[in-house]
Amino acid sequence: MIGKIALYCCLLLPAALMAQPVKTPGKVTAVNIKGQEVNITTQNSFAVITAYSPSVIRVRMDKQPLAKDFSYAVISQPQAFTPRVTQNGEEVRIETDSLVARIGKDPFSITFYTKSGEVISADEPGLGTSWIGEEVTTYKTMQEGERFVGLGEKTGNLDRKGSSYTNWNTDAYGYTVTQDPIYSTIPFYIGIHHGLSYGIFFDNTFRSDFNFGASNNRFSSFTANGGEMNYYFIYHPQVAGIVSAYTQLTGRMKMPPLWSLGYQQNRYSYYPEAEVMRIAQTLREKQVPADGITLDIHYMDAYKLFTWNKQRFPDPAGMNAQLQKLGFRTTVIVDPGIKVEKGYHAYESGLKDNIFIKYSDGQNYTGQVWPGWCHFPDFTSVKGRAWWKQQVKSYTSAGVSGLWNDMNEIATWGQRMPDNVLFDFEGNPVTHQQAHNVYGLAMVRASYEGAKEALPNERPFILTRAGYAGLQRYSAIWTGDNRAEDDHMLLGVRLMNSLGLSGVAFTGMDIGGFTGNGGPALYARWIQIGAFTPYCRSHTGINTKSAEPWAYGEEVLEISRNYINLRYKLLPYIYSCFYNATQTGLPLMRTLALTDTHDPKVYDTRFQNEYQFGPAFLIAPFESKQAYAPVYFPKGDWYSLYDDTKETGGQEKMLTLGMHTLPVYVKESSIIPMQSLVQTTKEKPSDTLFLHIYKGNIANDFMYYEDDGETFDYEKEGYFRRNISYRPQEGVLLLEKASGKLASKFKNIQLILHGFAGQENISVEGKQVNAEKGKTSFTQPISRFDPTGETNPVISCGVLKVVVPNSYNAIKVNFGQ
Repeated sequence: MIGKIALYCCLLLPAALMAQPVKTPGKVTAVNIKGQEVNITTQNSFAVITAYSPSVIRVRMDKQPLAKDFSYAVISQPQAFTPRVTQNGEEVRIETDSLVARIGKDPFSITFYTKSGEVISADEPGLGTSWIGEEVTTYKTMQEGERFVGLGEKTGNLDRKGSSYTNWNTDAYGYTVTQDPIYSTIPFYIGIHHGLSYGIFFDNTFRSDFNFGASNNRFSSFTANGGEMNYYFIYHPQVAGIVSAYTQLTGRMKMPPLWSLGYQQNRYSYYPEAEVMRIAQTLREKQVPADGITLDIHYMDAYKLFTWNKQRFPDPAGMNAQLQKLGFRTTVIVDPGIKVEKGYHAYESGLKDNIFIKYSDGQNYTGQVWPGWCHFPDFTSVKGRAWWKQQVKSYTSAGVSGLWNDMNEIATWGQRMPDNVLFDFEGNPVTHQQAHNVYGLAMVRASYEGAKEALPNERPFILTRAGYAGLQRYSAIWTGDNRAEDDHMLLGVRLMNSLGLSGVAFTGMDIGGFTGNGGPALYARWIQIGAFTPYCRSHTGINTKSAEPWAYGEEVLEISRNYINLRYKLLPYIYSCFYNATQTGLPLMRTLALTDTHDPKVYDTRFQNEYQFGPAFLIAPFESKQAYAPVYFPKGDWYSLYDDTKETGGQEKMLTLGMHTLPVYVKESSIIPMQSLVQTTKEKPSDTLFLHIYKGNIANDFMYYEDDGETFDYEKEGYFRRNISYRPQEGVLLLEKASGKLASKFKNIQLILHGFAGQENISVEGKQVNAEKGKTSFTQPISRFDPTGETNPVISCGVLKVVVPNSYNAIKVNFGQ
């Protein structure tokens, strides 16, 4: 009877007095201000709020005193500056030159403001940050009309409002266009509302979830299954500034080897050696420019890493030397699994050096992948990476130039590595739960450092399928095992655009689709788009039709050649854009949300696939068999690439589509350096740089950049760099004085002026010059494949041409009015 009365009394108690499964920080009980850092104790938690830079505030919280600070992603230290930090009985206030953070004391909460008092982002009242067991979540008030972009390699729409996503690197073979998660984790997103934008980087490597208003109309949130609440809040008036600040935290890419920007040919798999050489020779015979051939797992002996199948490839070094003579570099696939096999050198040395990940009882973990049962190197340990670096030398000594890191999610058959597998984590052992998402990042770090050690002054090319925030420091990434379908082609565009917003500038997708068999129209459209992507690689899977440019017939071959030719002519522009990425973190593939952030048309699903390729080009991708489609022109004037037809921005237009051309436009005032056609980057172009200038009404600058394309000498001023500025109001084009210790490869510059008809009165350094009227074509006419055998008409742009000598000195061009 007494027990029943007690139960009845408990039922009458207020809910607040019952055991609470959700733990909140509660009230602030102590504040200690130390320069840029504010240490806070609450009733149920500990927090450190750091003014990391004038535009970045870091928030760390946990239920217990904060552990030693460590990150695989963040490589920059807090900037030394003096924020204004004050407090009163209600709040702590941190003010920088860019933003204000107000930390409420009862209860603990954080709101970020502009200097003028506008709310940028705020903890949702009543929710804020809380814990359910070891799971930690921060809830942010969802602002009216707020949009969300970024989060790395995530499927779905450009605007992620109304969706939720999980970060858990996953081997997602033939994934659907809405599948989540897939291969990589970059827990960084950008919020946009009321003319404002901000970024949040949640640096927690546990499985995490982001909710952007899925199944609720109250908040956006980010959650991790364990570890700290640890995020960086970034504010800048422009999204480009947010991306630059994020990459200041997590690092920026190095200059890639020039050959890696050329066309790459791959399939699963090219073998034996005779087939590899046939592909290389056919590319040359059919005059399809190319710089790389990639070997998939069939080059190995029984899929065992660091081996060659001697029947298929009896002399790898000899083959690679022959390929290099033809202007090709070889990339080989590397997977982390080391087969458990006595006598296999990698297995035996791995055991000897004790570098494999282990169960909690000390036994090496064994999982099944391509070779069979395998152990896996612990790339989160110094000795594991050191072992891998030694193994990589077997590839570089055989003349291999690129390492394609695959299956590094970690992928195993069954896709369920046990959580009680332990990783070193730089001397702080953790379980698989915390290490899983950084395994791919740690592997590409080891691959990059190993290749660089083996060939100290040769830039490595590293490609990966999986990774974590900061992967751009070591590797390019491609979007994995896609499908030969139109919706996958367009999804790939969005994936790369989102990766670009998330700090990764060097991205690609399998042109033509990896799984399934696409038709001629799909391949033609895909390779047109692929020519305007950072990493340009055709690829297809085993038991599929061949997917080389000539495999779909002569018409598709001509289309492919047109666009690959165009890419090679654009290499000075593309290479300069890569240099810009190393300096600012800004990508080559730029969703219009980066440049026209607050234009609602940008997020319209009809236009969300449009992107800029560098600052000059607007690319409008469409499905391969669409006959008509709408395009949206952002603000400004836009020239058709092919004939200079001008379009006014801020409006839609219905296009008639065809298989032969991809809709491509050039922004007014653009500056585009180009070169003569070469078949490989090993071949020198002619001695004239073609500098295309498009008349416009807006001032523009372009940083032109050259180096040797191979070594790290550019870090010692071994480059030729000059800013080119166009000032239409003054009628001036200024090629500023060059810097660097390298002479330009171009002796002359031909100015090719678009839209300047009637302004032939041009002077260079005060001297009148004759502007030659002429035409320029960016593509060649496609043959008419009918009994008449005629070709389509030439499409060209009417231009003015002026040739000037190139030099280190400034060159000033005045246009007649």
